[in-house]
Amino acid sequence: MRCKRGYQWLPAILLGMAIGMVVTRPAVAVERLAVGATFRQLFEQDAEGRPTGLAVDVLRALAARAGDTVRFQFYPWPRAQAMVERGQADILIGPYRSAERLTRFDFLDQPFYRDRLVFYARRQGGATWRGDFGSLAGLRVAAVRGWHYGAQFDAARQTFELSEVPQVDNGLRMLALGRVDLFAGNRPHTETLVRELGLAQSVTALCPDIGYIDSYLAFPRAAKFAAARRQYNGLLGQMIGSGELRRLGAKNGLQVPGAEPPPGEGECR
Repeated sequence: MRCKRGYQWLPAILLGMAIGMVVTRPAVAVERLAVGATFRQLFEQDAEGRPTGLAVDVLRALAARAGDTVRFQFYPWPRAQAMVERGQADILIGPYRSAERLTRFDFLDQPFYRDRLVFYARRQGGATWRGDFGSLAGLRVAAVRGWHYGAQFDAARQTFELSEVPQVDNGLRMLALGRVDLFAGNRPHTETLVRELGLAQSVTALCPDIGYIDSYLAFPRAAKFAAARRQYNGLLGQMIGSGELRRLGAKNGLQVPGAEPPPGEGECR
């Protein structure tokens, strides 16, 4: 009888051991693959090929708090989007939010970067811009394919001659050569290219800004990514609330939502 009573306790003991194992077992870190296209100061490589920029700092901080690790890969923008849409990568870096993209990606609720959109013109005899889209009628305007410049720009498209270019440097070269009157770019990314291409004496930014557009982090829409998206969404909200995102923006010389533009980004003609 004594043995029988001992065996009666065995299931409870085994259950307690199992529960203890579940509670104390360390969480397994997940390696998140984040992909995007090269974007100055936001997502780029240093001289030794290491990823750097605001997006890298933000994602490393988020992954650490989530108990994950993160790996970065650079791809042409269409391929990066396709990889996340198909669930071949975990996170898309820097997409603008639009109705069409909301059907393809699961965006975090809040943006982590703010892009200033501006027109560039030739310094000598170039077009002018005072904020009136009606003044663009008849002008030749270059814009980057796939970028969203805002509702007013879209509404005025029919009044000017639009040339879509694959990259910012293509638009700047067209402007410098006189093939277009205006190029719609962004700051500070375009400013960096102006200097690198040796065009600082040829082209200049115009005031006021066309507007601004926010960049996000986005996950695949597949159900298996939903929990990670919720976790990272909450963690990004904490970074914003604590002021950490603003500090990372200042460190990288980029504007984040709710912060003033970095010093030196206000000059225009």
